Amino acid sequence: MKNWTSMGWAAGLLLAILLGMNTAQAQGKKCVVVWSEGTAPKNVYPQDINGAVAEGLAALKDWEVVKADISQPEQGLPDALLNRCNVLIWWGHKRHDEVSDALVAKIVKRVKEDGMGFISLHSSHFAKANKALMGTACSWGAYKADSKTLDVTVKSPDHPIAKGVKNFTIKHSERYSEPYAIPEPQSVVFEGVHNLKKRGEDPSRIGLCWEVGKGRFFYFQAGHETNPVYYDANVQLILRNAVEWAGPQPK
Repeated sequence: MKNWTSMGWAAGLLLAILLGMNTAQAQGKKCVVVWSEGTAPKNVYPQDINGAVAEGLAALKDWEVVKADISQPEQGLPDALLNRCNVLIWWGHKRHDEVSDALVAKIVKRVKEDGMGFISLHSSHFAKANKALMGTACSWGAYKADSKTLDVTVKSPDHPIAKGVKNFTIKHSERYSEPYAIPEPQSVVFEGVHNLKKRGEDPSRIGLCWEVGKGRFFYFQAGHETNPVYYDANVQLILRNAVEWAGPQPK
């Protein structure tokens, strides 16, 4: 009985994806998939982080926003969905090792060969796909939960991801300290300063961009799961801009 139930759920999900695909394609919409591993605390993110991010993306015109998570069949990214995804947003923290290598290979191929955009959030710097696309350890110099707030500064105001964004401050209790072991970014759109509980400051890069093969890649450091960062209007604007930047470009 359990197997039939699981098969029915999987078949229902596939049918929903196919129906949604047909509707979105008929409307000429692009597709952004927001993926999460489901480990954020419910008192901060009742609908998980992908739910909060998707809520912020709802204002995008001409985009279909799809939520996916690791508990779904094929870890939330069956071929039918991944192959029509124009931008993939990834948030992971504790379950990086559970993501299948086969799925990671498909994601890397979609970015490098097909031009799918990839947006990595906060602790997703250690996600398998993030590291595979960067080709480095993607480690920060230190991780400490001794910060009160994060001041985010627009470093590259002419970059499309910075459009309409002003300097802002958010509550952020965990800091990542430089150096960040990644290839030199092609653009640093945002910098930041973590304000520490016991006085003092720690500066670091917050928003970084690369082109990886045919795809565009954006990493946004802010986003600790115990802080409601993804409900902040400034962060939501940044992510909407990032989706537009990383998605299909006008020919």
